[in-house]
Amino acid sequence: MGLLGGAVALPALAQFRVEVTGVGVTQLPIAIVPFRGEDGSPQKIAAIVQADLERSGQFRAVDGTGTALDEASRPDLGPWRQKGADALAVGSVMRLADGRYDVRMRLWDVVRGQEVLVHSYVVATGDLRLAAHRISDLIYEKLTGDKGAFATRIAYITKNGNRYVLWVADADGENSQSAFASNEPIISPAWSPDGTRLAYVSFESRKPVVYTHEVAGGRRRLIANFRGSNSAPAWAPDGRTLAVTLTRDGGSQLYTIGAEGGEPRRLTQSASIDTEPVYSSDGRSIYFVSDRGGAPQIYRMGAGGGEPQRVTFTGSYNISPAISPDGRWLAYISRINGAFKLQVMELASGYAQSITDTTADESPSFAPNGRLLVYATRQGGREALMTSTLDGKIKARLAGQGGDIREPDWGPFLR
Repeated sequence: MGLLGGAVALPALAQFRVEVTGVGVTQLPIAIVPFRGEDGSPQKIAAIVQADLERSGQFRAVDGTGTALDEASRPDLGPWRQKGADALAVGSVMRLADGRYDVRMRLWDVVRGQEVLVHSYVVATGDLRLAAHRISDLIYEKLTGDKGAFATRIAYITKNGNRYVLWVADADGENSQSAFASNEPIISPAWSPDGTRLAYVSFESRKPVVYTHEVAGGRRRLIANFRGSNSAPAWAPDGRTLAVTLTRDGGSQLYTIGAEGGEPRRLTQSASIDTEPVYSSDGRSIYFVSDRGGAPQIYRMGAGGGEPQRVTFTGSYNISPAISPDGRWLAYISRINGAFKLQVMELASGYAQSITDTTADESPSFAPNGRLLVYATRQGGREALMTSTLDGKIKARLAGQGGDIREPDWGPFLR
């Protein structure tokens, strides 16, 4: 459970508060009792788990306070049934002699009256939040059948004055750590499929240049610094190739380049602007934005090139494609009457809907289990990172400080 190494945390910019709004159609009611020993722990495990589960849109919290239970208890489940809980999570946190913490949990099926999950972790102090997120993942998977994505990470960029910072944070926005900072713009962060590297574009040489960056050690590698602009990196699912947008041969066109650099291979041959590539999870297709029809729309072509097919037909301005891991959904930003709105389209039917009531949405990215989206927006006059269920019914604001918040990218499952 190692955390990010070689990074510097700047708490003034990195503290987030999760606010969940909305009501889902079907939410499983769960009670999470404060873990025994939490008062002496730097992290409140039960509160982190509850916030994770509520943010997923799949769970509704039943008040579990005022009850002294832990993983060794044999709880009377009758009162929990009366409270309307279908599940009950209990546990403990104990500091060991060597300074680490023993975190234990047990999950009860209140309806059936039986224990369904027992687990424990021994972790360093700095990994207590990660242990809580892993507990959330276990509960989520046990009760929904889908893999949880709470122990994953997000990357995003802040601009504060002339200072740009690339952050890596927990999936709830907490525990932010600086991966890279510059007085010149940083844009387009993209996680490698194994979660060890970030690709991004830096303007430190006064032009856009693509780098990859080892998250743990901080070592950078220059990938694309050709004549003109080098931008919009996207990883192929095998991690060996990046798709990029280059202007080395004239207009903005799509190329692939090795993840260690080298000579790029041109994919598109058009007189239009082709940019913002993103791979499908099976690696067979690339979705991208092009104005070849007169205005920016989203297209799809084979990963090796070929004739593109237009994907978006509603609206005259559609950008920033993101594909769900199962290939079923396309998220993107559409300009509608001057407002920038997050859209989700079912690719099979072509049906798309706007899932936000904000007007400055940008950069959607799917959770690795495909159940949530993270995006940046303005809400109540403030920049914010948001997560949303795909139907838009449950949203959580990860409310940060420190200026503009931009371009989130949700990382893969940790291995």
